Amino acid sequence: MAYQTRHPAVHPTVIAWISIGSNLDLPVAQVRHALGALATVPESTLLWQSHLYQTAPVGGITQPAFINAVARLQTALQPLALLSHLQTLEAAAGRHRADEIYWGPRVLDLDLLSYGTTHSTDPELILPHPRLHERAFVLIPLAEFDPELIIPGCGCIADHLPAVAGQSITRIPDSTWETSACNARSAQA
Repeated sequence: MAYQTRHPAVHPTVIAWISIGSNLDLPVAQVRHALGALATVPESTLLWQSHLYQTAPVGGITQPAFINAVARLQTALQPLALLSHLQTLEAAAGRHRADEIYWGPRVLDLDLLSYGTTHSTDPELILPHPRLHERAFVLIPLAEFDPELIIPGCGCIADHLPAVAGQSITRIPDSTWETSACNARSAQA
């Protein structure tokens, strides 16, 4: 049985992949809290979450390392509604988008990587995420789920791994305590 939330889906559902990152205000705690908060998204079920990873920041701005993870969510929400919920979770963690430096430090960053087979060029939400295939902090956790995973519009995760081999990423030891419960319930389905 999949990990059930308080919000069962009432409409047809799709699989959405979400990246989670933080490098401010106790980033490990921020990412773990965000993973738990994803289980409260209405009309959605958190199916799986990766281990936590420490990664070097991208964009050339001097800042602390990031803690990252990815999550697999089954949802009946439309893409923009899901994005709105993700941004609400970011704001609740203390993120203030108006005050940020582009590619700068983040208390919490939740990106909708893909939403089923949806392709979107809407400036508000480009799907799949336009830099998904360039970032080890997304690809390595996705490969943890399945290296042969196909992201529509992006291709097979394994095909992109050689291009990010030089990026700094380290799995955090013992980051399985929360993921084990979720993933064990998902495996029973």
